[in-house]
Amino acid sequence: MGRTVAVFDWDGVVVDSAVAHERSWEQLAVEEKLPLPADHFVRGFGKRNELIIPDILQWTRDPAEVRRLSYRKEELYRVIARQGHIRVLPGVFDLLRALQAAGIPCVIGTSTQKENLALAFELFGLGVFFQGAVSSEDVSRGKPDPEVFLKACALANGDPAASFVFEDSFSGIQAGLAGGFITIALATTNTREALLPQKAHRIVQDLSEVDAGWLVRGRLD
Repeated sequence: MGRTVAVFDWDGVVVDSAVAHERSWEQLAVEEKLPLPADHFVRGFGKRNELIIPDILQWTRDPAEVRRLSYRKEELYRVIARQGHIRVLPGVFDLLRALQAAGIPCVIGTSTQKENLALAFELFGLGVFFQGAVSSEDVSRGKPDPEVFLKACALANGDPAASFVFEDSFSGIQAGLAGGFITIALATTNTREALLPQKAHRIVQDLSEVDAGWLVRGRLD
């Protein structure tokens, strides 16, 4: 068995940022005078802006315009997040400290942008726990494609078959499984019942229910 690495999605796994993200889409729609479908946030959860803007919102397919709107949306997100609309989820610090003490490398694989990670590192001091991150700018294919997790795992020379992905979105769980990872679903965004059909290896409420011993042993038992 190869090296075990802990690969963390970000929004909904490490931080609760849903309010800030939803409000930033709403503000962008007002700024640009564009329509916002009622179910857009649920449909776009866990996906890259580069997919959300043309396919879910259907605002534009022009690459330059998609890029402009995406960056403006994330600028708005960071302003809102700084106003207190972001928090670290339960169990995060305890698990990260335990994994650090056990010598298990931790990395990030996320659909968010690097500047959003930097903001959370600044606000909460989380950066010291991670060996690296692969974010929206680093991949060409978003979840449910496993590219982001495979690249993140490779940052720490991990073996996907022995490594763990922690995810809350359907598309992210599908990406973890497609990449061959031991995939842990968090019921922070969706209910346990809604997560069951995704066939994750284990469902937990949040990271406070994760046993660091699973990663030390490289298996769930």
